[in-house]
Parts: sequence; structure tokens; C-alpha cells
Amino acid sequence: MVPARPATTTPQPHDDRPRPRRIAVVGGGPGGLYTAALLKRLDPDREVTVWERGAPDDTFGFGVVLSDETLGGIEHADPVVYEALKRDFVHWDDIDIVHRNTRQTSGGHRFAALGRRRLLEILHDRCHDLGVDLRPRTGAPPPDRLTETHDLVVAADGVRSATREAHRDVFRPHVTAHRCRYIWLAADFAFDAFRFEIAETEHGVMQLHGYPYAADASTVIVEMREEVWRAAGFDALDEAESTARCAKIFADALGGRPLRANKSAWTTFRTVVNERWSHGNLVLLGDAAHTAHFSIGSGTKLAVEDALALAACLQEQPTLGAALAAYEEERRPVVASTQRAAKASLEWFEDLDRYLDQPPRQFAFNLLTRSRRVTHDNLRLRDAEFTGSVEREFGCPPGTPPMFTPLRLRGLTLRNRVVVSPMDMYSATDGVPGDFHLVHLGARALGGAGLVMTEMVCVSPEGRITPGCAGLYTGRQGEAWRRITDFVHAQAPGTAIGVQLGHSGRKGSTRLMWEGMDEPLPDGNWPLVAPSPLPYKPGSQTPRELSRAQLTDVREQFAAAGARAARAGFDLLELHCAHGYLLSGFLSPLTNHRTDAYGGSPGKRLRYPLEVFDAVREVWPAERPMTVRVSATDWAEGGTGAEEAVAIARAFAAHGADAVDVSTGQVVAGERPEFGRSYQTPYADRIRHEAGVPVIAVGAISSWDDVNSLILAGRTDLCALARPHLYDPHWTLHAAAEQGYDGPGAVWPAPYRAGSRPPRTGRTDAPRPRLTLHERGQDAQPVRTRSRSGSGAGQDA
Repeated sequence: MVPARPATTTPQPHDDRPRPRRIAVVGGGPGGLYTAALLKRLDPDREVTVWERGAPDDTFGFGVVLSDETLGGIEHADPVVYEALKRDFVHWDDIDIVHRNTRQTSGGHRFAALGRRRLLEILHDRCHDLGVDLRPRTGAPPPDRLTETHDLVVAADGVRSATREAHRDVFRPHVTAHRCRYIWLAADFAFDAFRFEIAETEHGVMQLHGYPYAADASTVIVEMREEVWRAAGFDALDEAESTARCAKIFADALGGRPLRANKSAWTTFRTVVNERWSHGNLVLLGDAAHTAHFSIGSGTKLAVEDALALAACLQEQPTLGAALAAYEEERRPVVASTQRAAKASLEWFEDLDRYLDQPPRQFAFNLLTRSRRVTHDNLRLRDAEFTGSVEREFGCPPGTPPMFTPLRLRGLTLRNRVVVSPMDMYSATDGVPGDFHLVHLGARALGGAGLVMTEMVCVSPEGRITPGCAGLYTGRQGEAWRRITDFVHAQAPGTAIGVQLGHSGRKGSTRLMWEGMDEPLPDGNWPLVAPSPLPYKPGSQTPRELSRAQLTDVREQFAAAGARAARAGFDLLELHCAHGYLLSGFLSPLTNHRTDAYGGSPGKRLRYPLEVFDAVREVWPAERPMTVRVSATDWAEGGTGAEEAVAIARAFAAHGADAVDVSTGQVVAGERPEFGRSYQTPYADRIRHEAGVPVIAVGAISSWDDVNSLILAGRTDLCALARPHLYDPHWTLHAAAEQGYDGPGAVWPAPYRAGSRPPRTGRTDAPRPRLTLHERGQDAQPVRTRSRSGSGAGQDA
């Protein structure tokens, strides 16, 4: 999915037209109808017209799932619609995951669904009662004509929106097709839970998503990778044949009963992102503006919430321009968050075969938490028995959260799964770590993490990023590091300390971060070396291409630094092959243009980093683990991607790497990363399962709930956190206290034990309020509810 740029990328002329009186809605789906009903209800004098090419009961799909939050917004905005929906809703709590003849059930999820036809009937009736002009079986006039004859045009005409396409140069849509084929079907009985069933066929993996939407009916979606779909011959079958074939494949789930279709066709899901949502008096809504994969059940939910927000903004803002700007400002972050969750979910199903060999309960937990919206903690609140069974299968001792289970790497046992990620401090003098480093690393070691990593420690003066970078190229530096490791081992027993060795390559000789990150020094620059003579960005120094003799010299510098690190008492050593520094520069085709034995094919680009790894591994004690940090994607066209990252990880593992620290990007200045919560974890997940090597996940992992979820789902072995440990050096101990854990995985230093419980603040003896008085508000005033992240998805809806 191409990330949308902010709506402010191209400023729109300010539209100072007053609140719209004459409104056109293009599209008679739930989003368009609900928008029309809300706008008419809030101002009965408005003229609201809805154009819909199909018949009133034309619809694709069968059931619609809505979250409690969405229903709460509907209840406040229009109790009439809410009451009608409530009468028809089917409710259930359980999710069943059936895989390899084993069913795992998780409860407490609180679903509500009804038939899509019934939803349209309710909205049609409400529009009729309010006086909305409904024009079914009627194509809308051209967008330009509508914008001339109406004060506001709402384009709710779906994923293939003709209204949007008429102004695609303004909206700038990005449409991404995905790798699975799916088909909407129905069964004439009600599942007793939301059901995911996995079928491993001779052609490949297929999956069923099913849920009830009436007392006697269920939606059934069958999905599989494109190549599986073709291998199974579905590309040659008509609707009836496909329907019968799906019923046969999933006969156990259906109890031998048939499936039925309704204009059902195999299709690929398309993610729609628009850079702008409005143009003059034309605004996009629902699937015309954005789509989110059906596996998190958010299409209708997002459209209804768009309608609520648009109606409220039109009511609150003094002009049309201000209202449309407020609508987009409110909805864009919510939609972006939902699309990130949807992307994680759809990719999980695309790569389902990656997880087939997981233990049954872990597989189920992994599926339930795939979008990162359902987490270990809220799943434990929903169904403590199920979550407890997953923990026991994983090997958690009683009362021990997953993050506090130990992990062994060679001769080193980490007492928990938390890593203080390497963070450059730029505070050394002549490469020597001083009191600042002692306090910085010592404080974080006392804070309970299983492993504390140094910043990137440079192997030569020329290999520094800035003049403030620490090194391990002199004996004095080694002695200074020994002072720090001795402190950690003596004062924080059980905490391991690791060193990250690296060389800046073409990203060296720059200012301290807070003086201008990646900006060249104003004076005193030193010459740079790199695989190829390519500056990092315009204005950066152009490095010299490393000669064969220099390659040998740098390799020996790494080995010498590794030997000093061993003498300094570090427990683990990590080789920095990420973020565009020297070794990373060899791995990426964007930064390595060599034509000798160290450039060209992926194997040749790997050659030098592997030579350096081997040289360091030779001097590093055999019982101590070595890890490698890689950038799993360059976030740039033509650069390293996930598939090549797996091959890189596999190669390092074959040379003796005990784990791979999986980061991304920072290789080229023109990267376009897709930021979001734990956004780099999918790369770690893929490397773990495909390369068969333990991994460290890093990147926007900020809560102990995230750590527990990722560990228990089997997506990573360790979680590295940077900024949270800057905010709170005792992050790990506080995570233990907040979870009520007091065991060997998180040991408070004796002098700090009195602080293992949060101090009380304020009065606790005040009398509780016993009576609350409410005043009745006027019916015509909208009461707004802002959407939050729902529990969603198949389980997220």
C-alpha cells in the first residue's frame, strides 16, 4: 500500500461558502444512505438527493458486522435507526479457529451483525420518512454538473468510484491489488461463532471466514492465494461450480450443507488510499475515499463513521470549506490506523502457510492478534482461560507474562525478552565512553531489561558517525567500557550487556544529532570510505570506494574491536549491518555499485559483510552469542526487500549468527517508510519463520502489551525498545509491577525495592458520589462520538 501524503501537501483554496442546503449523494450503499439521513435529520429544510444505479435491494455480500463504538455513534445521532438495527442484530461472543482437525475457541468478543439487505431496508425507510429524494436505478449526472447545481456533492460510490476518477488528478488515488482471491457466499444456517477454518489441500492453503448475520443465515468468505486459486482450477469455474466446490472443500465447517451465491465472483481485494478527500464542494466518503480489508470487518463501519463525522462537521463549522477540512482532519488518522491494521491482517492471511506448523493454541493466538488491535492483555480480559492455555503451551511459568520468560542464546541465558535497543548518544570524547555512558547504561541495566545494548561503537576514528561517537579502537576505550560492564554485572546481576560494532561508511563525519542530523561538519571533516563513491544525500561528502587493501584493513579493525569487546567483558556482540552504514552499504544494490567480487549479485554483495562477521566471530568467545542487525527493506524502489532480507539472514545464520536484529531503512535519503505501531515486526516475523533463526523485533514497540503479544504469537524472540527506555529507564520493572509480576524475570535492585509499587497520590478517603443528575438535551442537536480503535477484525469489526 502506498502511504498517502498529508492532506496539506497541496493546499486547497479556502471555500467560504455557507453550510450546504442542496446536497447530492452519489451511491446508495450504507455510507451514502446514512449520510443522507443524517443531513436531512439535522436540517429538515435541506434538499438531499441520493442517486443509485442499482435497485434498492441490490447488494453484494450478505452480512454486515458493526462494532459497539459504531453502534454508540448511531444511537446518539439517530435513535430511530439504532432501534431498528437493534431489533435485527444477531449477537455472539466466540471465535472458533479450526486447523488440522483441532478447534480452539476464544470468547468475550461481543459481535453484532445483520443482513446487508436488511441494513439497506432500514436506511431506505429512514430516508423516506425524513423526506430524502431517493432515485434508485438512476445514474447520477456527471460530477461537474452536480457540483454546479448543488452546494455539496458526497461521492459514496464505492471502490471504483466514477466520481473520484473524474477528478483523479486532484484526489490522486493509489490503488493496490493484493495476492489473494476471495468470493462472498452464504449458508442457510447460523454459525454459533465467528469461524476461521483452514484447509490444507493438494493445491495449497485455503481459508474460510464465516459468521452469522441472521438466526438462519451466515456469511461465508472463501479466500486463497492467486496461485492456489489457479492450481485448484477455480479460474475455469462459473459461479455455481465455484460455490459447489467451496462447499465440498469446507464440508466439515458447513456440516455438509450447501452454499449459495448472490452475483458472487472471485476477486482480489484492492486497498484505496487518496491523497486528498475533497475538491471544492465535492467530498469522498467510504470506499470511494479508502478501503480496509474484509478480514477486519471495517468497510461498512468506516463508511458509517465517515457519515457521522461529516454530518457533525457540517453542523459545527461556519463554512463548507472549514467543515470539509475538519472532516478530513478528524477521519484521516482513524482511517490510516485502520488501514495499517487491515494491511497487517490481510498479509497474515496471504502468508498463512508460514504459520501452519505452530502449536495449535499459538496458531490461534497468532491469528487473533494478527492486526495488532487485539492484544495479549485485552484477549486475556476477554477470555482468561484461553489466553492462559496459550501461555502454558508456550512454556510460561504460572503467573509469568510471556515477556518475562527466559531465552538462551549459546551460553547466555537472558532472564526476560526485553532489550534496551542501541541508541547513539554522541557523548564520547575521542571515542572514550565516560560518566554519561556509565550512568546512562547503568540506569537502564538497573531498570530490569534482560539485555542492554550500547550505541553503535565504532571500530576506527574514520568509522565514527560524529565526533561524539564511542569507539573500541584503543586500549583506553576498552578500559572505559570495562568500567561500565563491571558496574552492570556487579549492580544489576542477571542483566546482560551487549556491544554493537559498526563503521559509519558514507554516513560519517557529520554533526551531533541535535546540531543537524546527517549534516556534514562545518570544519574538521575526515575522509569517508564506502563500497561505492556515492554521497548519502545532496550536500554530503562523497566517499572513496574501498580498495582491496582497505577492505582488509577495515576487516582487521572490526576483528581488533571484537577482541577488545571480549576483554571488556561484554556478554553479547552485535555486528551493525543496517541503516546505511558501511556493511549495510555493501548489502543494498542502491549503495553498492561495485563490479568486482564484492558487488553485483546478492551473493557477491553479501561477501564482505560475511567476511567481517567471520573475522569477528573468530576472536569472539565461542560461548558468547553474536547477533547481526540488518535493514530488511530500504523502503525505496530497487533496494533490498523482504525476500532478499530472508536470504541475508539465512546466510548470517549459516556463518554462526545466533539471532538477527531486524530493523528497516535509513539506507538512502529518499526512502518512504510506512510508519506505524510495531511497523517493522512483520519483517522480523518473516525472517524468523522462513530463515529459521531467532530474531529481535524493533521499531515503535512501545507497550509491554505489545511485547507480550509479539512474543506469545511467535513473531519474535526478543523485543528491542529505544524511546520508551529514554522516557523511563525502569520501563521493564514498571511493566512487571503493572502486571502484578514479581519473579526471576524482573528483579528489583535491593535499594529500589521500596519503589516496586506506584506511590499513592491524592486523597483516597473522600466519599463516593451516590447520585448523578442528567438534563434532557434537545433532540435536534447532534451528540458526537469520536471513533477509537475498535476491537475489530473478523474480530476487529
